[in-house]
Amino acid sequence: MKSTKQYDVAALVRDSDKGAQIASQYPAIRLVYGDLDSSDVLEEEAKKADIILHCANADHVVAAEALIKGLAAHASDRPGYIIHTSGTGILLFADLERRTFGEASTKIYNDWDDVGEVTSIPDFAPHRNVDKIILASGSKNVKSAIVCPPTIYGKGRGPGNQRSHQLPELSRCTLEKGHGIQVGAGKSYWTNVHVHDLSEVFVSLVEAAAVGGGNASWGDEGYYFTENGEHIWGEISKAVASAAHQQGFIPSDEVQTHTNEEIDEMCQFGTGLWGANSRCRAIRARKLLGWSPKGRSIEQEIPDTVASEADLRGFVKHHAAKVAG
Repeated sequence: MKSTKQYDVAALVRDSDKGAQIASQYPAIRLVYGDLDSSDVLEEEAKKADIILHCANADHVVAAEALIKGLAAHASDRPGYIIHTSGTGILLFADLERRTFGEASTKIYNDWDDVGEVTSIPDFAPHRNVDKIILASGSKNVKSAIVCPPTIYGKGRGPGNQRSHQLPELSRCTLEKGHGIQVGAGKSYWTNVHVHDLSEVFVSLVEAAAVGGGNASWGDEGYYFTENGEHIWGEISKAVASAAHQQGFIPSDEVQTHTNEEIDEMCQFGTGLWGANSRCRAIRARKLLGWSPKGRSIEQEIPDTVASEADLRGFVKHHAAKVAG
């Protein structure tokens, strides 16, 4: 937001410590104290806001309903815009229903020709409950878009958490177990995006909203996948183990297959994160927003992620002490 001085920005923060982190980097931001259950606060702020970026939680019904209720108070000649963050975990539903993990799927969704299929998947799919709230909000008063990221990798640039989830967690589990880990046959696919490239989609949508919608799609067709390639989790497991071994944190680059129960004990929902399939193509952002992701690949990011996790978990200190004798 440093380059967007034309916007007056308010940010929801949970406590004064979080507020201080934001204020240190972005002193012009107005801090609003509360959490996702602070319905009255969210509703009142939504009434005042022209554009809402909802990136905090893809599954929080109370927050989504409060924000939509506030935006609905806007006049039709000044509609409010909401840009909600979902996630391609929503595409895992078939494997989750079948309890099939570690196997490949040929099913690939896209957000252009098949957007209607994407916005009408079964209600038991992850994130679907809040996606439905956002999709149903469209009116003359409320314009909505859903950004649906896949595996996010790379270091964030914000003042708080800069760690993503799937790749860092796989690195953590590899370091703690002392070997690479794999779900089943390791053949499942996910798509991926560098966090810096992902941020460009949000910026483009904010800029489009600021001029009355711009070239962007809103409402029923305002659904944006944000992939820049795909990976096979078994290959990522091998690359993580190799990086951890090369950096001296584990004794070999061996990868072991674990049971579903063991994987979920290591990491909550690990079987879904690394064992189910989530394949999609991001057409809409490229066509309408001119999105052109340029970040380095997930494979290139692995050594740095492993090193960061090793430092965070104390492995660097222990390794240095071991080398020193």
